[in-house]
Amino acid sequence: MSQITETKGISHCSVFEFEQSWYALLTPEEQLLIDANSVSINFRKGETVCKLGAFASHIYFLEEGLVKVYLEERNKKLILSLSTKNSLLGIAAIFDGNNKLPYSVSTYTDSKIRMIDLQIFRQLLKQNSEFSYHIINLLNEKTAQIYGRFFSLTQKQLHGRVADILLCLSNKIFKSSSFELPLSRADLGDLTGMSTESVIRMMKEFKDDGLIDMHCKSIELLDISRLERISEFG
Repeated sequence: MSQITETKGISHCSVFEFEQSWYALLTPEEQLLIDANSVSINFRKGETVCKLGAFASHIYFLEEGLVKVYLEERNKKLILSLSTKNSLLGIAAIFDGNNKLPYSVSTYTDSKIRMIDLQIFRQLLKQNSEFSYHIINLLNEKTAQIYGRFFSLTQKQLHGRVADILLCLSNKIFKSSSFELPLSRADLGDLTGMSTESVIRMMKEFKDDGLIDMHCKSIELLDISRLERISEFG
């Protein structure tokens, strides 16, 4: 299990990762039902997968790629989470009485997404208790993560927020202390609730302090223990 920055049990990472396969919990007949009522679509980098307020007709399973889940109003964005390979998206729209998507999803990289008929997904929830229990756990994990995200955005100073996202990207997406960043500085601003200018300034300070090294889109975390302390104390 990769390391996650935590304070008093709260995860502040923006990336959601749930390792157990939901598909494996289905019976062979149920898997065939999913296969017959779903389709895989390739999305290019920057494309919108679904929009906030649109009628919910599918559950989205991210087979390959990296996407952001976000709220948007009047050209302002609040990124709720990043999702990586094997993530289920759109499951907040499965409860009775709801027929609209509560957030938007778009791609950070070229991605492959399987669109699963929402009514079939609901049917399986009703007939397969182990599968339903897994989805409940998944929703609870996502809720707890969003609580941690709001704690970071509202209670931490700028240095703590940037340290959070750098550690999150390193631990949960790239699983390496050095990586090519597919996100722009504006994207980092959306993730941290900061202006692009503030992100650039914080990244320069981190570089000057020997915490990171940067060259174009290449980033290397040089002092992870110090970044973790900055993240912890905000």
